[in-house]
Amino acid sequence: MSRVTDRHRIPLTHRLRAAALAMLLCGSASAATVNSATLMTSALSPDCLDYRIVGICYWLHCSWYGCSVRTSVKIRHYVPDAVVSAYANTGANPWIDMRVLSLPNPTAQAGGDGTTSHSNENDIAKFKNADVIGDPAGVIFSRFASSFGFACSGAGQPLMPYLLSTLDTVAWRYNLPESVYPEALIPGMREVGSRAALDLWGNIYPRGGFLHETDDYKTGAVIAQRAGDIVTRRDQVHVYQPLLATAHDGYWPAGALKEGDASTGKWQELTPTLSSTCAVFPNSRTHVQAQDGAYAWALWRPYTCCKRMGEIFLGSTDFD
Repeated sequence: MSRVTDRHRIPLTHRLRAAALAMLLCGSASAATVNSATLMTSALSPDCLDYRIVGICYWLHCSWYGCSVRTSVKIRHYVPDAVVSAYANTGANPWIDMRVLSLPNPTAQAGGDGTTSHSNENDIAKFKNADVIGDPAGVIFSRFASSFGFACSGAGQPLMPYLLSTLDTVAWRYNLPESVYPEALIPGMREVGSRAALDLWGNIYPRGGFLHETDDYKTGAVIAQRAGDIVTRRDQVHVYQPLLATAHDGYWPAGALKEGDASTGKWQELTPTLSSTCAVFPNSRTHVQAQDGAYAWALWRPYTCCKRMGEIFLGSTDFD
């Protein structure tokens, strides 16, 4: 089947609407913290949404007059499932409305760097807490995405805590048992960036709060990637709730997040700078170091769906 060209993916009126929204979001505003109102506005990003028509679904519809095959458009777009925060000081989530969820407790008190932050200390140990909380955009985002035609539902529930590292003490602060996993012991396995390209940001395993890295932004990004890695898989040795939806007829939800792979998810920076676009880690963007060591990103994940047009789903055809 022939490829759908860009000009056929989205009607002109929808593209104009997207352009207007992009103008509202363009530019980066420096901010040390974010609130729920800011997060709801940031979710109106055409670049992160990436709305596309990707195929056709087939349905069998039956009535008293007989049966017929009906078709519906198959679409794919990204959904801001969660806000992922990585921050140095326990209790200081940059999403200020959610700080009450991650206050210090008897097993999770302090945070910060293991040594003084001199740029020549290549073995510096940095520590960050991480929270994964459902993006608050909810209905506002659904209306925005539906303006392009119709929208797929995501897995995230607004304001739902999926991972709070202050409640995951053994795994997050002591790296148990993941410090002895092959991914943690063998160089080159599950890493953000590339050793060969001299652009290694850090290792995914062990998926805890410590990382040996001099660049604070990269540390925050790797910690966020670790947290996203945990919640998008089931049966992990952490205290968390899976951020996953169940597939059904005409609905294909996002699966496990994989570092560097935009087809599994991408990140929109929220603080210390607010971005209107999404990218994966690593990337070549200008990275602003947070003075308080606190960072937050929206995690956008891809979903595919089509409207139900009959009682029995017969299958679908994807465009090249």
